[in-house]
Amino acid sequence: MPRWFNISGPCNSDDHYMLSPTVRLPSLERLIRQRSYFVVHAPRQTGKTTAMLALAEQITSMGEYCAVTLSVEVGNAFKDDIGGAESAILDTWRDTIAFRLPADLQPPNWGYGAPGQRIRSSLQVWAQNCPRPIVLFIDEIDSLENQVLISVLRQLRDGYPNRPKHFPSSVALIGMRDVRDYKVASGGKERLNTASPFNIKDRSLTMRYFNEKEVVELYQEHTKDTGQVFTNEAAQIAFDLTQGQPWLINALAKEIVEELVTDTQVTITVEHINQAKEILIARKDTHLDSLADRLTETRIKAIMEPMLAGDTLGDTPDDDRQYLVDLGLLRREPNGGLVIANPIYREVIPRVLTQGASDSLPSITPTWLHKDGDLDVDALQEAFIDFWRQHGEPLLSTTSYQEIAPHIVLMAFLHRVVNGGGTLEREYAIGNGRMDLCLKYKKVTLGIEVKTWRDKIKDPEEKGLDQLEAYLARIKADYGWLCIFDRRKDAPAFIDRLNTRNGTTKKGRNVVIIRA
Repeated sequence: MPRWFNISGPCNSDDHYMLSPTVRLPSLERLIRQRSYFVVHAPRQTGKTTAMLALAEQITSMGEYCAVTLSVEVGNAFKDDIGGAESAILDTWRDTIAFRLPADLQPPNWGYGAPGQRIRSSLQVWAQNCPRPIVLFIDEIDSLENQVLISVLRQLRDGYPNRPKHFPSSVALIGMRDVRDYKVASGGKERLNTASPFNIKDRSLTMRYFNEKEVVELYQEHTKDTGQVFTNEAAQIAFDLTQGQPWLINALAKEIVEELVTDTQVTITVEHINQAKEILIARKDTHLDSLADRLTETRIKAIMEPMLAGDTLGDTPDDDRQYLVDLGLLRREPNGGLVIANPIYREVIPRVLTQGASDSLPSITPTWLHKDGDLDVDALQEAFIDFWRQHGEPLLSTTSYQEIAPHIVLMAFLHRVVNGGGTLEREYAIGNGRMDLCLKYKKVTLGIEVKTWRDKIKDPEEKGLDQLEAYLARIKADYGWLCIFDRRKDAPAFIDRLNTRNGTTKKGRNVVIIRA
C-alpha cells in the first residue's frame, strides 16, 4: 500500500512519509546516563510522540535500558479524582507495555495502594523486578490538571531518590509546555507558576521544527514512491509559509497530492503550494482551529492585541511571552523580537478575530466593481465610507479585542470585497504602531496603512504617510489608503470625525486619507 502525508497521530515509516523521527530532538544520551529527570516540550503536532516512541524503541533494542513511552491522557477525564485517574492511567500503561516491551521487561501486577500513592508504588515494584534500569517517557503530561497533576508530579519526586534499583532511572515529561505552565486551577484556567512539585527537573528541552533541507527531503519521499516531483521553489515556499511547522508542512503536501494534483505526472509548483495554503486557511482544519480557540485566553490576548496593532508589548510578564512561544503561536527572530510564528498563522489569527464582525455584516452590494469585473478603487472608497457611517460603530462591539476593533471591522469589510476573487494580505510587527493591508483584485493592488490615534500621542498622519509610502514601494503599488481611527477619549462624535481627503506622499504617490 502506498504511503501518505500524515496529519493525525504519530507517524510510522510503513504508512507515512517521514524523516528520522529523532533527528530533531536534542541529544538525550547524557541526561539518560546521568539518571536525569527532565522535560521535553514543543507545540502540538510537531512530532513529539513519534520521536519519543522511536527513541524508546531504539534505546531498548540496544540492550542496556528498558525504555518505553506511556501516555497519561486518560487521566484528564478525572480532574480531581486522584484514585480514579491513577487506576485509568495504570491500566492503560499495563496494556501499552504489553505491546511495546518484551515479556522479561514487563512489570508484575501493579502494586495498587492508597490513592495518591499508586503511580509511585507501581513504578517502584516494576523497577525492583526489571533486569534493566527503566527509562520512562511520560507523554501528554500537561493534559492532566489540578490535584491529579500535582499528585502525579509529587509521586515522581518522591520516588526519585530511590532510582535506579527501586524507581525509574530516568523520567521525561513530554508535553506542549514547561512544568510551571501546567494547569492546576479549577477548570484549568490558571498555571502552576512553579516547578516545585517536580523540582528534580534537570533540564527543559524543546523539539525543533523542520529546517529547509528537511522539507525538501520529506517531499522527496513522495517522489521516491510515486515519481511526482516537488520543485525546489515549491519546497522553499512551503518552508517560508510554515517556518517548518511539521503539521503544516504535511498538510500542504497532503492537500496537493490527494486533492489538487492527483496526476503524479504533473509537477508540483509554487502555485499549487499557494492554492493549498488558501484552502487550509479557509477550512480551518483541527490544528488551525484549536490554535485559534486560544486567542480568547486573557494572557494570550494581552500579547496578541498590541502585536496586531503594531504597539510595544509594555510590561507583559516574561512567562506569558514564553507561553505563547511554547504554544507555537509566536517565535523569536534571531536578530529581532517576537513575531507571529509563520505567515499561515499570521493569516489565520486576524481571520478568526474578524469572524464575529463578518457574521454581523449586513448584505453589501458590490458597487465597487466595473462592468467588466475589475475593481473600481474610487467606488470602493465610497462604499467603505457609506458602510462605516451606517454600521461601523455598532460593529466595534463584536470583538473582545477592543484596542484593534476598528482594524477588525475594516478587515471584515475587505474580506467581503476579496470574496469575489481577490486576496487580502497583512503585515504587523511590534513597535511599528501600524497594521499594513494589501488588497489585490485582478490587476489592482491597493495598499492600506491602518493607524490608531490614542490619548497622549500626536496626530499620526505625518508618520502614517511616511510608513504608507514605504509600504507602497515594497508591494510595488502607486496608490493607497491611510486609515486613521480616532480612539481618544475626547474625540469628536463618530459621525463628525468621519471624512476623507486626497493627498500625496513625499515621493508623489497618490493616497486617500480616511479618518474615522
